[in-house]
Amino acid sequence: MEALLFIALQPAGIFVSTKTINENTGVSEGYLEQLFILMRKAGLVTSVRGPQGGYVPGRPLSEIGVSDVLRSVEGSLSPVDCVDPKVCPVAKDCISRHTWTDLYAAIVSCVEAISLQDLVDAYHAMDKMDYTL
Repeated sequence: MEALLFIALQPAGIFVSTKTINENTGVSEGYLEQLFILMRKAGLVTSVRGPQGGYVPGRPLSEIGVSDVLRSVEGSLSPVDCVDPKVCPVAKDCISRHTWTDLYAAIVSCVEAISLQDLVDAYHAMDKMDYTL
């Protein structure tokens, strides 16, 4: 998420290399390449090769949800497999499934309510905060 937020904070149309992202976030270039392969397949980033190449958001920031990013790199947002009754053979009689299902619903509700634009706005708002007591 940090790498995509870094890209989103750049001026529109500026392609950012994995080297630049690494230098500013500390995330290794190898890991960034793996993440960007998945995010590119999901349409979250667009890339261009070459000396001026790199990555830009693949669609408007308001249309990229935190849930989209998490699902593209992590897969399911489910905290445990048994949330899906097709996966768990004892789902019908499981006493803890209700708790896991509630947790899953809360996770989905939270991350689906936040867009990349929201994170960019929050970042810029941090610059304007007055810390005087």
